[in-house]
Order: sequence, then C-alpha cells, then structure tokens
Amino acid sequence: MKFGISYSTPYYGIDPDDLAAHARHAEDCGFESFYVPEHIALYPGATLGRWEIPPTLPYLDPVDCLSFVAASTHRILLGTGVLLLPYHHPVVLAKRLATVDVLSKGRMRLLTVGLGALPGEAAAVGVDFPSRGRRADEAIDVMRLLWGGSDDGVGFAGEFFAFDGLVQFPKPHGGSLPIHVGGSSRAAARRAGLRGDGYFPGGALDAAERAAQWELARTSAAEAGRDPEALEHTRSGSIDMTVDQVEEWAAQGVTRVVVGAADADPAGRLDELTAFAERFGLRRSH
Repeated sequence: MKFGISYSTPYYGIDPDDLAAHARHAEDCGFESFYVPEHIALYPGATLGRWEIPPTLPYLDPVDCLSFVAASTHRILLGTGVLLLPYHHPVVLAKRLATVDVLSKGRMRLLTVGLGALPGEAAAVGVDFPSRGRRADEAIDVMRLLWGGSDDGVGFAGEFFAFDGLVQFPKPHGGSLPIHVGGSSRAAARRAGLRGDGYFPGGALDAAERAAQWELARTSAAEAGRDPEALEHTRSGSIDMTVDQVEEWAAQGVTRVVVGAADADPAGRLDELTAFAERFGLRRSH
C-alpha cells in the first residue's frame, strides 16, 4: 500500500512556511505523495450536495502550489485531488505540467483530474457545463498527444480543440505523465478505465456503489484493450485509520490511501503525520 497526504488550504489557511514545513515533514515521515485540491472561482450559494461552500475559502492554484512544494522537497511525489480539467486549456496545461515534472526531476506523477460540480464555476471560465465530460476526454487525449509528439509536430481535430503540426517541448520524464481520474459517478469510473492510469473515487459512496464503480473501471479498461491490472486505485482515508482498515481496503483492490491531518494547530498536524507514519512503518519502508 502507498500512502499520500492531502493538504487543504481551505481548512489550514495559506501560510507558505506551514505549507513547506508540512510537505517536508510528510517527506521525512516516508509518505509517498502530496496532494492539493482545486477550485478556480467560487460564488455565494455554490453547493456540493447539501453543503454550501463559503465563497471566501482560499484555494491555491494546484500546479503553481505543487511547483512550490517541489522546490521545498526532494523526493515526495506531486498530486492533484482533483484538478478541474475541463476548465483548463489542454495545450497550456500540458506545458505547465511538463514544466513542473522536469524541474522536480520527474515527480509530477499523480495528476488526478475531475469534471467539477459547480455550474457557476464552469460559466466563469466560459465552459458549457453539460459538455464538460466530453471536453475532459478530449483534453486528456490532447495532452498525451503533445507529450508523446516528436519535432515533426502533431495534429488534433476534435469538438473542442483543433490544431495541426504542433510541437511542444520539454517532454515530461519518461515521455508522458500518468493521468488518474477522480469522481463519484459511474461515468467517472468508466473514464478511468477507458483513459486513466487510475481511479480516485469520491468519499460519499456506500460500499456497494464503490465496489461497482471499481469493477466498472476495470471492465471498461479490459473492453478497450487496456490492462485492468495496471489501474491504480486510490482512496481517501482518515488520519486515525487502523492497520486493519487499510488491510481490508487492500483486499478490495485499493493501492493508495490519501489522508489529511485534522488538527487545527500546525504543530498538531505534524504530530498526526508522525503518528500515522509510525503506525504503518513508513520510515522503515522508505
């Protein structure tokens, strides 16, 4: 099992010293990865389910934030949970992600993308909300095409994006970046199987639906001629979860658990990371 950390600026606040210290401590504890969320713009009345999102919550740009984390650390992998893919132009985003990957020496490995659930956020960036799934599919294809293209250039003709003879360097380490799919719907699970390198389902799913979505991701991959065994399965957990709970998740096919410290005090959050790492022997396994 791999273990990641989620750093929530809406809850922790924006303090660059705390962000850097949190990332370095997670790395020193032996955590594999460091995740940050995204919202581009909020507005009064925006809701997720029954929860109304306070519009003043401070969300950092995830790519810029991870470049800061990369400069503050040496080993920990960089992840988004989730980046709202339809709200980014894929040609620009491919360049930004490759830049972070190159400058971090190949650590931009856990890009997780989602569609976004706030119609007003889509409208703010000029995206038609109902079409955002198709837009995301094209964006994944465009980024992979650019990363894998040679100096002869590549072309694309889609519903939302079109170009011909386009060349983009530098390339990410290994020639491409893994793209994981996040979400809480069967459409997201199917997208993960068809296009993703992994699935990161949302937390508000019951056990039966969670199992059904993971099976759908795997069968979608197999039907598309892809190896379902290569799909990673990431899940959000709690900082106080037990070894028995993690072993139960592993038996269900989970390959990575991402947890977030809960203490309101920065020093307390670091202590929570330490206790989790000691409980699971992360320093010994690193």
